[in-house]
Amino acid sequence: MNVALTRGQKKTSFLSGLKRRFLIAMRLTDKPVIKLYTGYGNKTHCFLYGHALSLGPLPRKKYRDHFLRNALSLLRLFIVRPMKGAIIQFKWEEQTFTTHTEKDGFFKFEWQPGRSLPAGDHRVEVFLVDPSGSMITSGNAKIIIPHYNQFAFISDIDDTFLISYSSNMRKRLYVLLTENAHSRDPFDGVVNHYQLLAAAGAAEKTTNPFFYVSSSEWNLYDYIKEFSFQNKLPDGVYLLNQLKLFSQVFKTGQNNHKTKFMRIARILEAYPEHRFILLGDDSQEDPFIYASVVEHFNRQIHCIYIRHVGKIKKPAVAEKLKLVEKAGVPYCYFTHSAAAVIHSRSIGLIKQPW
Repeated sequence: MNVALTRGQKKTSFLSGLKRRFLIAMRLTDKPVIKLYTGYGNKTHCFLYGHALSLGPLPRKKYRDHFLRNALSLLRLFIVRPMKGAIIQFKWEEQTFTTHTEKDGFFKFEWQPGRSLPAGDHRVEVFLVDPSGSMITSGNAKIIIPHYNQFAFISDIDDTFLISYSSNMRKRLYVLLTENAHSRDPFDGVVNHYQLLAAAGAAEKTTNPFFYVSSSEWNLYDYIKEFSFQNKLPDGVYLLNQLKLFSQVFKTGQNNHKTKFMRIARILEAYPEHRFILLGDDSQEDPFIYASVVEHFNRQIHCIYIRHVGKIKKPAVAEKLKLVEKAGVPYCYFTHSAAAVIHSRSIGLIKQPW
């Protein structure tokens, strides 16, 4: 009996050591983690999103142009174990807010601060607690309250500013697996256009708010944020799609695009006084989603930019954009960002000299 027990203990110890080596090699943690995303709000209403995970990736520290390292670094972003029904809390001044995570570990907070918030960044700390209320772990995030300038921007990510080959799954996966957030390329001229838009009509020492709404999954949040930072794209709020597990890694980017309209609608409803510019591409559903946005929020949409990423411009996209124009919203269906900059100047959006 004692010998059998000793063998069982050895087997358990061996498996435990093997698991530990795997976690270290893949830079994973099996400690509970709260993954928070930059939130947003207006003077009276705020939104914050996140995930609770019992297994997930640690932040990448080194970026080397090495195929195997890049592939493993990408794959580990999908090695996650969501915590269903976890208790999440945070305090805002004298109030304590509590929610529970969904099946995929996702949680959200929507609250009224109780006072008019000044523009800028507001820090919050969020806690994962056990049923008795004791803290298990915590995380920090910021809530962005935009400066109340005239314009705001909602942009897609893949094939809008980040070359991604979204319409070709084989190419998309190849780029994801062989490149990293530092080696990937933006479209030529797109950073200049976005930087000009960030300053368009903005008051001194302020920038216009940017919301990046994509069908890419939350697994790629840090990856996309690092790419944007490296390429000096305007900082902003990133609203991505449902977290995927490792078994779904080869379906990356293939999410239900219908939720994109809902995420955009929430932004527009939060900022009724802003005029919005929508930026996307013709590789998937952006032109049709944006046309629906114009139909429902015509007064708030100032202009639409659609990047053409194929060999031939799509007649269905061109026809849809003509209907948008008939509704009183100008558009630019362009191949190179230089053309988009010219258009922005022609409609007075960018006032920088030629």
